[in-house]
Amino acid sequence: MNFTNNIDWQKELKNNITSVGMLAELGYIDEKTRQKLDTLTQRYPMSIPRYYLDLIEKKDYSDPIFKMCIASLEEAQADGKVDTSGEQASTVTGGIQHKYDNTVLLLSTNVCAMYCRHCFRKRLVGLTENEILRFTDEALEYIAEHKEVDNVLITGGDALLNSNKVIERYLDGLSKIEHIKFIRFGSRTPVVFPQRISTDEVLIKLFEKYGKIKTIYLVTQFNHPRELTKEALLATDMLRQAGIPVLNQTVLLKGINDSPETLAALFNGLAANGISPYYLFQCRPVKGVKGLFAVPLLEAYDIVDSTRGRLSGIAKRFRFIMSHITGKLEILGKINDSTLVLKQHQARDNEDSNRIFTVEADVSSVWLDDSLGSAV
Repeated sequence: MNFTNNIDWQKELKNNITSVGMLAELGYIDEKTRQKLDTLTQRYPMSIPRYYLDLIEKKDYSDPIFKMCIASLEEAQADGKVDTSGEQASTVTGGIQHKYDNTVLLLSTNVCAMYCRHCFRKRLVGLTENEILRFTDEALEYIAEHKEVDNVLITGGDALLNSNKVIERYLDGLSKIEHIKFIRFGSRTPVVFPQRISTDEVLIKLFEKYGKIKTIYLVTQFNHPRELTKEALLATDMLRQAGIPVLNQTVLLKGINDSPETLAALFNGLAANGISPYYLFQCRPVKGVKGLFAVPLLEAYDIVDSTRGRLSGIAKRFRFIMSHITGKLEILGKINDSTLVLKQHQARDNEDSNRIFTVEADVSSVWLDDSLGSAV
């Protein structure tokens, strides 16, 4: 592999755009907008790698890349919940979620290479590396004691923004637990800051080494075809050459990828580059996100249905999913203008697994209520 060793990714990350003042200086927002956004970004921080900022073609909110990385005044609206998927209820101890019997999810860090404006974990705060290492030992002990767990998802924040020391601690510990069959890393880093991967030979060698002991997947999030750059694809190619399959979980986002043409270009592009389209997620309507990015469910299904007709067999294997408080719901179809057909793909209560049901929705519904009785 050819590593671009002329970049120190940790130093480069310190050059992120982290204030609206910096954006104003670069001409992305005007002074009037800067003043209004100052307070908002204290509540919902902003951090944008210069690599990703350079993908913006228009310095205004009509550009899909602009929308995903630059704060908007619409994030201040009060509508939406803090936690739509019951993460707090699934948390067994700090940072360890155990919602489904066979899967443990680890919030390994609150640091991201970029703070995506559609993020459903805007509520979280950061940890120091010493705190993370202590948490890592607790997490490994919990997993070792729960033999029903056969897979672990290491996420955050962004799992690849952990140091190599922390990543190896997870890989070493999990590889020694017999009942763990595979490990997933959740990371948008290949998309927003691919230099983290393409400049770090140690990281790739870690994946190569431990991937021979346990199957390791990298689950990333490309949301728009313009994110499929040569730099991003170099990073995913390096992971694949190291024996790490790369899966993609796109979020359906209003004004960004909510058209069959855009989604088809994205999914066909992913498949052409060895990245498997895995899930398409309904955007979680959390505070600061709901009115800005969530596509109404009835419209969303029509977009998905039309997209599939434009895809090859490999590209159309994705599932349209809602991460609901009751579990993962797969949105299967629409049988009239207002009735959606869903399947309980995964459930907090095992008795509900694989249940198929219908729900009525109106043109503005973006989510289902906690009882699954109606769309809201």
